[in-house]
Amino acid sequence: MPIAVDIDVMLAKRKMSVGELADRVGITPANLAVLKNGRAKAVRFTTLAALCQVLECQPGDLLRWEADAGDG
Repeated sequence: MPIAVDIDVMLAKRKMSVGELADRVGITPANLAVLKNGRAKAVRFTTLAALCQVLECQPGDLLRWEADAGDG
């Protein structure tokens, strides 16, 4: 998938665990793991907004587009 998820990067910068982030955002650790491992097919804007609020970042700090080798 051409959308890369950089939640791990922000977690490291904020010195925060996955469990703490899940608690503060209000989602299960399992759902957060699906998102951070790039297996999610969608993310709600309310969830993205909560992640940004807790991590004090912008959506672009968490998500980025990467072209596939076959795209062009």
